[in-house]
Amino acid sequence: MKKLLLIVIALLNIYIGYSQKQYNIRTVAFYNLENLFDTINDVTKDDEFSPMMELKENKSKVYWDKIDKLGSVILQLGAEKARTSPAILGVAEIENEAVLQDLVNSENLKKKRYGIIHFDSPDKRGIDVALLYQTRYFKPIHYENFDPNIYDENFKVHTRDILWVTGYLDDELVHIIVNHWPSRRGGEAKSRPLREKAAYKVTQIMEKIRETDENAKIIIMGDFNDDPINSSFKNVLKTKADKEDVAEGDIYNPYEEMFKKGFNTLGYRDNINLFDQIMFTSPLLNKEGEKDYSSYKMFKSGIFNKRFLTQKTGRYKGYPFRSFSYGKYTGGYSDHYPVYLYLIKEKK
Repeated sequence: MKKLLLIVIALLNIYIGYSQKQYNIRTVAFYNLENLFDTINDVTKDDEFSPMMELKENKSKVYWDKIDKLGSVILQLGAEKARTSPAILGVAEIENEAVLQDLVNSENLKKKRYGIIHFDSPDKRGIDVALLYQTRYFKPIHYENFDPNIYDENFKVHTRDILWVTGYLDDELVHIIVNHWPSRRGGEAKSRPLREKAAYKVTQIMEKIRETDENAKIIIMGDFNDDPINSSFKNVLKTKADKEDVAEGDIYNPYEEMFKKGFNTLGYRDNINLFDQIMFTSPLLNKEGEKDYSSYKMFKSGIFNKRFLTQKTGRYKGYPFRSFSYGKYTGGYSDHYPVYLYLIKEKK
């Protein structure tokens, strides 16, 4: 009788093992790295006004400490569910490809074998956007940069390019658009048209993508210098906050609901903002009650705002633990929290 019971238990365990579904989990993330500049003065850029160049001493020590700290954050991004760092990571506020090489080759990240896609942009301060990707999970097949061609009172605004990367996440074609839109210098209202024009450029890129991939899985990420409820999103990109309102081809923005609940990714002049966001088109969305994970779909979106990334004291208490303040290095990470998206798919 005892042997029979053991056999029944063993068979039951085998059945449960085979009946439980298993999933691939991939993290897609974005991180503004807060003035990741090297210590070399580039005479072709205004990099002498960067916090790194303004330091009076220990530039090299500060640089490598910042590299180490950023690498430690990226290593943890998504690891809770995906058990590894992001498969795809958009970044902003980097000076050049050399600083990215130092980052991906750092002690924290070197085993992840990150690839880099980067273009020098026309930004006056010399800051760019880029895409990092784990080569084991993502295979780029096309990448291109776009000048937003923004004019303010007939003067061209030299701002960051918009980066478009197409590739295979495992065996699925996805398109990534990385942004860092014009700042709010001069005030939100005065600078609003600049960000609306950047948003319009994103719609043009999406149209170009859909010429060859009609039902494209498009992920739009970045530091937009706008909150999810601003006109650049609601009137130009026409983003939706409710899953049930998302029709074919629409853009779903999970960060709008987070913003309404009081979440933020940065603080500035006693205001909290959620400028860092990841949104995506309808093919990556399961609506309420749907559980179709035969292809990659969003499982969860979030803000990586762990306690160690938050300033505990002083003027910026409660804000992201920034690297620089008043010309000095604070030992922090970035003045922005990273944001992330889990994509999951049932294993075949």
